[in-house]
Amino acid sequence: MSAGKLAVVYILVTICCFQASAQKSKNQLQKEKQQNLEKIKETEKILSETSTKKKNSLGELNAVKQRIHEQEQLVNSIKGEVRILDSEIGENNDIIRALEDDLRKLKKEYAAMLFAAQKANNSTTRLTFLFSAESFDQLIMRLRYMEQYSETRKLQGEQIEKVAETLGGHVREIEVRRTEKNTLLSEEEKENENLDNLRKKQNTIVKSLEKEEKKLKKDLDATKKAVAQLDKLIEDIIREEMERASRSSKKTTEAVVALSSSFEQNKNKFPWPVSSGFVSQKFGRQNHPVLKGIIINNNGVNIQTKEDEKVKCIFEGEVSRIAFIQTMGNTVIIKHGDYLTVYAGLKEVFVRSGQKVNTNQDIGRIFSNSEGVSELRFQIFKNTTALDPQTWLKNM
Repeated sequence: MSAGKLAVVYILVTICCFQASAQKSKNQLQKEKQQNLEKIKETEKILSETSTKKKNSLGELNAVKQRIHEQEQLVNSIKGEVRILDSEIGENNDIIRALEDDLRKLKKEYAAMLFAAQKANNSTTRLTFLFSAESFDQLIMRLRYMEQYSETRKLQGEQIEKVAETLGGHVREIEVRRTEKNTLLSEEEKENENLDNLRKKQNTIVKSLEKEEKKLKKDLDATKKAVAQLDKLIEDIIREEMERASRSSKKTTEAVVALSSSFEQNKNKFPWPVSSGFVSQKFGRQNHPVLKGIIINNNGVNIQTKEDEKVKCIFEGEVSRIAFIQTMGNTVIIKHGDYLTVYAGLKEVFVRSGQKVNTNQDIGRIFSNSEGVSELRFQIFKNTTALDPQTWLKNM
């Protein structure tokens, strides 16, 4: 195989490898972008429901913060696509330069072969070359050489056509990629504008809420009292369960151990207790979103969701307790061996104490407060230890 042909093969292999890698990255980014657009749609619905009942509420602020986060991810996805296109355009330019260089060399070789062929094409010269052979074997070898030379010239012409065709294809491809890039840049500009508008909206809500400091503190005190009641309820249940476990038979203890082990093995795989929504307040100690110097401690996570959303059990177990807490609504507590899951903030309950429940079974419907905020308080305990639910639930 000639050096020119080897170069063509190398270029074509390089093209295929690069295009496969780039396409894989683009597919992943497009998938992430589509998922992000779906999340944005869900959050927009939650934001619309929240802002309809009361403008400039904490629920609206949380929803806007989530929208900003999702908008930033969307912009980053678009930037990632632009980077891939830039890389593709750069790679195509390199390939085009290599093909142009290879084409020049092939044409130069072909021109030299044509010149040599024209000189040798003279019938006298051809006959002299053949009959000057010193033996019959040498005559046959010279005949074969002349045939091979003619075939090589034909192949060289085909190579030139192939390289020229490939070169033309990449020139057209680069124009397509530039068009895609310009479209994405326009999209990025539009989404950045949306992001700026969301940040302005966030600042407006914060400034409005800062003027309602007294009301926010009053609401916070009411929430603290409700949370204290919930914490006391959970403590009582945990104590009762531990006392019951100490009196249990060996068979019962083995069943508890087996269920606890199964629960642990599903870490990071549990479904979310609601079909749509976002974490509006994380686990642990954190600053109040508006009130300066105020620290909030959360034994679980708050998930802001849509109005009338159904709440589901994340794993099989038994309903340990159902209770009503003022300002918080109904609470369902389910035991899973040594583990408890807590679902607080329900307006309706579909289960009863002592009932066996399955994974993804509907246990109630979410409660919406006077400000239009539909928020579930979700907690996971192992005995007396509160665990971060986000490390147990699968990504949403």
